[in-house]
Amino acid sequence: MADLVSLREGVAELVSDGDSVALEGFTHLIPFAAGHEVLRQGRRELELIRMTPDVLYDQMIGMGAARRLVFSYGGNPGVGSLHRFRDAIEHGWPRPLELEEHSHAGMANRYAAGAADLPFAVMRGYLGTDLVAYTTVAPITCPFTGEQLVAVPALRPDVAIVHAQEADRQGNVQLWGIPGVQKEAVLGAHRSLITVERIVDELEPRPGGIVIPGWVIDAVAEAPGGSRPSYSLGITDRDNDFYREWDRVSRERETFLEWMSRHVLSEEVAWH
Repeated sequence: MADLVSLREGVAELVSDGDSVALEGFTHLIPFAAGHEVLRQGRRELELIRMTPDVLYDQMIGMGAARRLVFSYGGNPGVGSLHRFRDAIEHGWPRPLELEEHSHAGMANRYAAGAADLPFAVMRGYLGTDLVAYTTVAPITCPFTGEQLVAVPALRPDVAIVHAQEADRQGNVQLWGIPGVQKEAVLGAHRSLITVERIVDELEPRPGGIVIPGWVIDAVAEAPGGSRPSYSLGITDRDNDFYREWDRVSRERETFLEWMSRHVLSEEVAWH
């Protein structure tokens, strides 16, 4: 059974300097509150893993928490560049950032292989693209047809952190809405922390709902609004104005640092 803990306790127990950490959630259920707590606790030298690093990872990169990024697309959804990500690549500020880039399909297959406890996944992507020369894949021949395919290594993060709508008091978690790779990230990780909008006595089945059983989760932390400015379908709304404003806030280093100090690092906004 997963432990029910505070967000502060969960991060302190499960996330260490130098860990590979996947904070997953596709369009909604992005675990902003958990990522902010990682920053407040001063974690460094992290290998950040995410299919679509957007504003949360822009913040973590800009605060110097990331040593390496494993990803498939980076951008501020509907707006444009991630300025802190770009500054780290172009100028090494606040520190140089190593990159391992994949396709969306490649990342999804890597997570699926990790969840299945397999060493790699096989797919038809990458061949004929320049990406093969710049990332971690290997050619493989199908033993049955002779077809040339590509093997992508399994993703097995030290820690997976995801957000969901509900958990029950036994630590079973349910999420619904746009499916991402939250389940696969948790199943493939060595340790896992799930933040939820609410804790209920009993999970109510939802159309398209995904239940992650408590026996594969290390800790669950209640964090209402924990995906904002992203959203949790059926509970909170997406803050589109914030995503547009982030382009201005993050464009200059000084403005970015002042905003982070006021809105993220301050103990007044911390989850306890």
